[in-house]
Amino acid sequence: MRYSIKGGSPEKISADCIIVIIWRNGSLSEEAQLIDSASGKCISKITRSGDLSGNLGETQLIHNPIGIQAKRVLLAGGGKKKDFTASNAVKMLKTCLKVTGKLEATSLHFALASAVVSDRESTWLAARLAQEAEDSIYRYNATKSKKNKAPATRMVSLAPAIGARRKNFESALKVGQTIGKAINYAKQLGNLPGNICTPNYLAKESKALAERHGALTAQVLNEKQMARLGMGSLLSVAAGSNEEARLIVIKHRGARNSRPHVLVGKGITFDTGGISLKPGAAMDEMKFDMCGAASVIATMRGIAELKLPINVIGIVAAAENMPGSKATKPGDIVTSMSGKTIEVLNTDAEGRLVLCDALTYAERFKPRSLIDIATLTGAAVATFGKHVNALLSNNDTLAKTLMECGEHSLDRAWQLPLWEEYQSMLNSNFADIANIGGPRAGTITAACFLSRFTERQNWAHLDIAGSAWNSGKEKGATGRPVGLLMDYMRRQKQ
Repeated sequence: MRYSIKGGSPEKISADCIIVIIWRNGSLSEEAQLIDSASGKCISKITRSGDLSGNLGETQLIHNPIGIQAKRVLLAGGGKKKDFTASNAVKMLKTCLKVTGKLEATSLHFALASAVVSDRESTWLAARLAQEAEDSIYRYNATKSKKNKAPATRMVSLAPAIGARRKNFESALKVGQTIGKAINYAKQLGNLPGNICTPNYLAKESKALAERHGALTAQVLNEKQMARLGMGSLLSVAAGSNEEARLIVIKHRGARNSRPHVLVGKGITFDTGGISLKPGAAMDEMKFDMCGAASVIATMRGIAELKLPINVIGIVAAAENMPGSKATKPGDIVTSMSGKTIEVLNTDAEGRLVLCDALTYAERFKPRSLIDIATLTGAAVATFGKHVNALLSNNDTLAKTLMECGEHSLDRAWQLPLWEEYQSMLNSNFADIANIGGPRAGTITAACFLSRFTERQNWAHLDIAGSAWNSGKEKGATGRPVGLLMDYMRRQKQ
């Protein structure tokens, strides 16, 4: 997709479809007024008839309007002008792109110069348009013999805000496109089946990514190397599978002599639950249990493409959790890289077992911030559904920043308590710590487990079990929380 800034009066813009806003009660935006005047009042005739009232989400398509260069005009309801928030703007953009995606329209022009997003900076709409446009063209075709047809759109242009610097808007379009592509990349990795997207596949993808971007390097540790490091917890998860575990380390060097930010992703490429076998219903969705890893790899891609002037390291703990003859059993005790012993009371609480060794490994980089991302607990789904990423942290400043990034990117996170009172739920009679804390407060006790391995770090945990994929008719990976992570990384300085 190509993006550009295009000035000029909207009635003179040549495009397959031009989009203008109609506000609540049929109030025409400035661009709609200009098109209305040039076309013999074709828009006001529609609003006066009551066919379009300007409510958010409404659309009306006008074909071959007289006096207009564009082949089509799409009227988009924007709701109340004073309530045109970022959230409402995204709803409008998604609706418009859904409508235009069904047209044979190769070029779109969004005449939105007069639209003011009430709670964002002036360039935000440009970035979000490019991000949503990229999202709208994603189709999963990797394992289909009959391919899903992508929209015909090849070019998207935007009218800049009045008096704005063109260069700033062009930069915003590039940022939005990069984030949109990164989100799509995370979706693609998540959607691949478990017999293709194995730990070794993620390792190869990471190496290929590093080959394409000069600022990235990728290192992959095999099971023998992990064993020498003492990663008994991570290796216990992979013990029942023929697929070997991998620890993937992707480094972005954008600054000299600066401590890195580190992202750690859970990469369980398929999760049967191991000996603590999951119910059969919807088990196919456990291919999405590596979406934390996908978000880390995709975010590293976005960081490299934007050439962010910071150092970032992405670590992926990749394994397959299977009930083989050598699989870890409930009651087994394993020794983590940190030296702490863990009683495995439930082999389906495997994500924290791979993460704890990856988090310990991350310490060698002396991270400025350490964030893990994981589809960790069903309790997070029960608490937040699909709307919010669960956030827990040992650093309130880091947690606050991540919540701000979530709000700004509309990839929201909400903080849960990480209080000392919950830690005793992980007590074990036979090891230093148990890997589950009982049926209550599951998201919190999972984070308490991870906190035992991050005591010296500025650490945050994002449980994306509810947000990483959709079920039902719209089944598929969402690419979250790449938007939040990219917002966070773009705020960092050397």
